[in-house]
Amino acid sequence: MVSNVLVGLRTRQRAALLSGLLICITTANASAADCPGHPDALGTSRTLVVDPKAHPHIGTMQYRETLPLRDHEVVLTFDDGPLPHNSDQILAILAAQCIKATFFTVGSMAKEHPEGVRKLREAGHTVATHTQNHPLGFDKFPIERAGPEIDDGIASVTAALGEGGGLAPFFRAPGLRRSQPVEDHLASLGIMIWSADFPADDWRAISPTRVYELAIRRIEAKKKGILLLHDIQTRTVAALPRILHELKARGYRIVHVVPATPTLVATPWEAPPQWQMRPPSETVAISHWPRIPNFVFADAGTLPAPSLQDSGWRDGQLLRVAEPFDRSIRRTRGVPLPPQALWPRQSPQPTGNAETALPVPSPSIFEMHDEPSKIAPALAPSPSSRRAERAIPREASGLSSLAAVVPRLARPTVLQKPRVERPGQPGSSQLTARRPGLRPVQAAAR
Repeated sequence: MVSNVLVGLRTRQRAALLSGLLICITTANASAADCPGHPDALGTSRTLVVDPKAHPHIGTMQYRETLPLRDHEVVLTFDDGPLPHNSDQILAILAAQCIKATFFTVGSMAKEHPEGVRKLREAGHTVATHTQNHPLGFDKFPIERAGPEIDDGIASVTAALGEGGGLAPFFRAPGLRRSQPVEDHLASLGIMIWSADFPADDWRAISPTRVYELAIRRIEAKKKGILLLHDIQTRTVAALPRILHELKARGYRIVHVVPATPTLVATPWEAPPQWQMRPPSETVAISHWPRIPNFVFADAGTLPAPSLQDSGWRDGQLLRVAEPFDRSIRRTRGVPLPPQALWPRQSPQPTGNAETALPVPSPSIFEMHDEPSKIAPALAPSPSSRRAERAIPREASGLSSLAAVVPRLARPTVLQKPRVERPGQPGSSQLTARRPGLRPVQAAAR
């Protein structure tokens, strides 16, 4: 039963979107002509008919595409209304200049001031939606919460318009907070999502002069596009006349946008790049690679799966290598040892030829002699070394004499145990030490 109610609601919404558009289009075409009583008015230069399904997202502040405008063409848009006092003044300013704009209406505001919504339609402006309650953080909402915000906003504005209809299938997210689920939901309803090409920051606490300066400066930077304003702000009411006057002085023209219907064909254009702010040219290099279309990979063959040997698999088991920062394997305190590699640290070296092998050292090199008589000949200078000593200058004579003393000092000292003598005998309480080549040393106890 709930599904039947939802289907009926969507059907009535779509019927309301299509009905009443002929009245708005006729009024817009009449306003695009001369402005009676205001010969110096800016006016509306032309009406642009767009197909929401062909171009579901527009506005270079968030999307790649925007409206196919010519240089020095501007589309005026207003958000958050209607608010009777300020919105009525905005309507009066636009009427004095014979300008048609697009108003993104909040559902709760339309429910509270339905006569303000009908004034928009009667003046020939395009009426669109802006959610039901203008929630903050709209891009973070799940579709279960964002969907009712969108649907309730459409229902409230449709009810405010009454039997005459005239709601356009245009939508702008509050705060320009877009999300993919919201875009998919709106695409299923056939509604075009509007962003903008330049704002005037009139929602901020700035002066009307600052609003005027930002609007003109940003329009001049791109030379064409969608201007974002708010009809509920007092500063916008004060800045709008100056903005329109300056646009006319600089040669800008106002374009009114309406949706295509079964009886109203979309405005033809020469090529799709016209929907870009600055279409690429053959004489100007682009700074990015073109996107690869999805159909290129439609019939692509399946790539072979990688081998398990390339991923460190052995016998169907994945070998886990200990990482240096893996705390799970640290069981003891202190500095951890480096992880052991899966492969041997030392690979066997092939045995070389016998010709390249080093000679085996002689065992006599490692012999240790206990008797000084066997060590002395090895330390004694040879006849050739004696002849070399004679050739050494006097400055090295001290070293040579020291080298001659070293062999004698290197001889071991032999200590003999004292002989036990009877008291009264000579030589008692004496320790006799003998060193080869030296006289005995006697230490008398006194």
